[in-house]
Formats: sequence, structure tokens, C-alpha cells
Amino acid sequence: MLIYALKRLGLAVLVAVVVSALAFLLLRASGDVAIALAGEGARSEDIENIRRIYGLDRPLVVQYLEWAAKMARGDFGTSLFFKTDVHALVLDKLPTTALLALFSLIFALAVSLPLGILAALYPNSWIDRLCLALAVTGQALPSFFFALILMIVFAVMLRWLPVSGSDSWAHFVLPTVVLGYYIAPAIMRLVRAGMIEVLASDYVRTARAKGLSSSSVVLKHALRNALVPVVALAAVQLGFLLGGSVVIETVFALDGLGYLAYQSITHKDLPVTQAIVTLLSLIYVGLTLAADLANAWLDPRIRVGSGT
Repeated sequence: MLIYALKRLGLAVLVAVVVSALAFLLLRASGDVAIALAGEGARSEDIENIRRIYGLDRPLVVQYLEWAAKMARGDFGTSLFFKTDVHALVLDKLPTTALLALFSLIFALAVSLPLGILAALYPNSWIDRLCLALAVTGQALPSFFFALILMIVFAVMLRWLPVSGSDSWAHFVLPTVVLGYYIAPAIMRLVRAGMIEVLASDYVRTARAKGLSSSSVVLKHALRNALVPVVALAAVQLGFLLGGSVVIETVFALDGLGYLAYQSITHKDLPVTQAIVTLLSLIYVGLTLAADLANAWLDPRIRVGSGT
């Protein structure tokens, strides 16, 4: 297990370096940063001065190495719009987005696991079709449209929940339902497919032949093996929630990284945008590594297949 973990860690570090380089280069390739900073109608002399002041006249490799060295020390620069330290700004917004992503994943698992198991226990029945219909609806319904419907019903008409903000737990209820319901269908279908395959395996039939109860067979024997791909998908979905909450945070005015990313892109605040993209990419890589290690622990065949 240790050798497998070290191999995966080395691969994760390599991926993180490549991702940080791509994030740096793609943001630079999106347009001339100096022109964006100078504004419309700026003179060519002013643009050249900005390039010299911010070091944009140097080769991209030099710029990236200097930026990566500063980032490794926790120095992400100064925000061009908010006029504050980017590191402190990002860390101040990160907890809101992290809580929203965690709550959404918990809600998605709470919905998808029971539905997936139920659909697998009664394949091709009306129960199975109902569960699949709920899954298709969740993926077909645009998240921003679903968010507006929930706002109108529960915030405007019933006045049960607040419309926007992030001051209390109540402000997270509607965004959590929107994001959680959006990712639940993929998890539910994977649980259903995995459970159907596992329930037809020899060791499950043996467990039933030994007289074990249905709940013991399903929860102790079948579910553990069916959850192996679900763990990897859940980690990927958590990374998606962290990086893909821009629209929902903007709709509900949640003061998190997604809303900060929207503001930084709108005001062409490159240091903040670059820090958010890089940070979320590194978190995504870390979650993928954690999913690989968890799968190796759940299923020793993965370690054996990798030669460890």
C-alpha cells in the first residue's frame, strides 16, 4: 500500500505542476494583459510602461518560474481591483465555497445512494423507472433555472428561506439542493449499475445461501464493492462543485470563491483569477489522489493490478 501511495503521490505532483503551467499560459493567452490593465484608449507608451512594471515584457518561462516560486511561498500578488493581498482574499472566500461543496455532496449522496440501491433491487420495475426519471430530470434541468424556481417558491412565495447572502445556514439550503440535485443522477446511475453487477456475483449468492439476511447481504457484502467506483466519482464531483459553483454563487450572491471568480473575470483582475484557477486545480488533483488511495484500500485488487 505504501509503494502504491508513493507512486500515486509522485504522479499527482507531476500533474499539479503541469496544471499550474497550463493555467498560467492559458490566462496569458486569453489576451494582452497589459492592454487590459491599461484600459481602452490607453497610449502605447502607457501600455509599455505597464508591461515593464509588471514584468510582462520578459519571456513566459521566466514569468512562470517567478510566479510559481512566489506561489510556493504563499505569495499570490496583489489584487488589481480589490487592492488587497490575493492570498488573504482567496482564503477569506474559500470556506464558503468549501461548505457549499461539502453540503451539496452530502445531499447528493443522501439522495443517490438509496435511490441507486432501490433501483438495483428492483431492476426494470416501476420503481427503477421512477428513480431513473428523477435522475434524467436532475441532469436535464439547467441549474440556474432550477435555482430561480426554488427562489420563487421557497424564498419569495413561502418566505421559508432567504433569497441571497451567506450569513447563516439557511442561506446554504437552496444552493445546496440545486448543486446536489445536479450531480446526484451520475452517482445514482453508477450505484445502480454497480449494485446490479455485484448482486449477480457468486459470492453474493453464497452469502444468501448461508442464510444471511437481505440487509446484511446488500449493505455489508454488495454495497462495499459497488462503492469503489462511486468513491472516485464523488471525489471528482466534489472538485466539480468547488470549481463549478460560479453560476450558483452568483445567483444566490454567496460570498465565496465562485462569486469572487465572477467579479475578478468581470474586472479583468488577473492575479485573483489566476490564484483561484490554480488553487481549485490543485484541490482537484488532491481529491483525485485521495480517491485513488481510498479505492486501493477498499479493493486490494487495484494495488495488485498496479504491481504493488
